[in-house]
Amino acid sequence: MNNTQKILIVEDDVKVANFIKKGLYTQNFESEIAFDGNQAKELLTKETFDLVILDIGLPDMSGLEVCGHIRKKNDKIPILMLTAMGSITDKLSGYEAGTDDYLVKPFDFMELLVRIKALLKRAVEPAIPTDTLHVADLQLDLKEKVARRSGKVIELTAREFNLLEYLMRNRGRVVSKVDIAEKVWDINFDTGTNFIEVYINYLRNKIDKGFDLKLIHTVIGMGYMLKNK
Repeated sequence: MNNTQKILIVEDDVKVANFIKKGLYTQNFESEIAFDGNQAKELLTKETFDLVILDIGLPDMSGLEVCGHIRKKNDKIPILMLTAMGSITDKLSGYEAGTDDYLVKPFDFMELLVRIKALLKRAVEPAIPTDTLHVADLQLDLKEKVARRSGKVIELTAREFNLLEYLMRNRGRVVSKVDIAEKVWDINFDTGTNFIEVYINYLRNKIDKGFDLKLIHTVIGMGYMLKNK
């Protein structure tokens, strides 16, 4: 690549950190290692990175706390979280903290590389110039990152907002769980988890609850559809 991209590896296990660093070097990526959260915060203030690989279990603080710190400073940089814990609760905690993707240890380096490239590609893709999406009385302001229904502001997390945006851009079309996993989460769908149903239910409670016209519909055996009738 012409412009070498730089990745911050936040990992307290020296062997794992060096394994990732060496692998990234073979793929023409530059990288720095932080062995704890405070070191990561310091490096992020001094240097510019294109992506952060973040271990959830750090010696001085949780990776979730570091993720939250990064998101307060920079809501654009892709964050890929590594963890030995792979439950749906752990994954939801990571997504709520602001991570973009999640990889459970132990992992194959090629899988890590695929995830990294997908996140970096998404980060540089040009934004679609549409500022506002409308379906019935639901409005999504992409500039202000605000959702409104019947003029009332609806509080959404970043992940809920992205999911709603995807459903609205595909209004009237059935989108599968695989579609959502790939387009919203940039991951391969794991049939053993139910985090997509969880987020659909979050949205239903915020978007449809209290309204006679339901916009989010389940198409049994196929997926979900957002429509106004």
